[in-house]
Amino acid sequence: MAKQERAIRTRRAILEAAGAVFDEHGYTSTTIAMVLERAEVTKGALYFHFPSKESLAQAVLDEQVPFGAIPSQPCKLQEVIDITFVVGQRLLSNALLRGSVRLAVDQCAPPGVDHTGPFRQWTDHLTPLLEQARAQGELLPTVDPRETVELLVGAFTGIQLMSRALTGRDDLGRRLSVLWSHMLPSIAVPGLLLGLDSRADRGARVLASLESRVA
Repeated sequence: MAKQERAIRTRRAILEAAGAVFDEHGYTSTTIAMVLERAEVTKGALYFHFPSKESLAQAVLDEQVPFGAIPSQPCKLQEVIDITFVVGQRLLSNALLRGSVRLAVDQCAPPGVDHTGPFRQWTDHLTPLLEQARAQGELLPTVDPRETVELLVGAFTGIQLMSRALTGRDDLGRRLSVLWSHMLPSIAVPGLLLGLDSRADRGARVLASLESRVA
C-alpha cells in the first residue's frame, strides 16, 4: 500500500511538473530533462509511468476536465456557468491545467498526441447538464444542448487564449462574464435570467465556498 501511494504521488508530481514546463515552453521546446529537473524525480521513475514524451503530453491533456469539478446544483444552467468560472479561476494558478490547455491548442505537437480529447471530453461532460437544464424548463425550446455546449467550449478556448495574450489571464473572469451576458438571453428562459450569477468574480467565490467545506 505504501508503495502504491508513493507511486501515485510520484506520478502526480511528474504530471504537475510537465504541465508547468509545457505551459512555459510548448510541446516542441519541452524536453524530458526539463520535466525531470522540475519534478525532481529519476529518469527511471518518469519512464515507469510515461514511456515517451508523447504519452506524457497525452496524460497532461487528459487531466483537464476534472479541474471543472464542482458539487451538483439544482439549477443546471448555473452549474454549467460555475464550471466555466471555476476552470477560469484555476487557470490563474494551476500549472497542470495551464499546460493541458496550452497543449490542446499547440499545433506543433505530433499526430500521436490527441488534441481532440479535451474538446470532446468537455462536450460530453457539459451536454448532459444542459439536457437536464432543458428537462427542468431552464432553456428556451429552440436550444440544442450539444450545439450550445460546442459553441461554449469553442468560445471559452478563444477567450482564454486572448486573455492570456493580453493580460496573462488577469481579465479572464471579466471576459467570461461578458460571454455569458451575451449567451444567456439566447438560451435561458426569461424568468431565470435575474437569478443566474455570472459576475466576474464568480469563480473565486465558488472556489472559496468549496475550500470552506473541505476545511
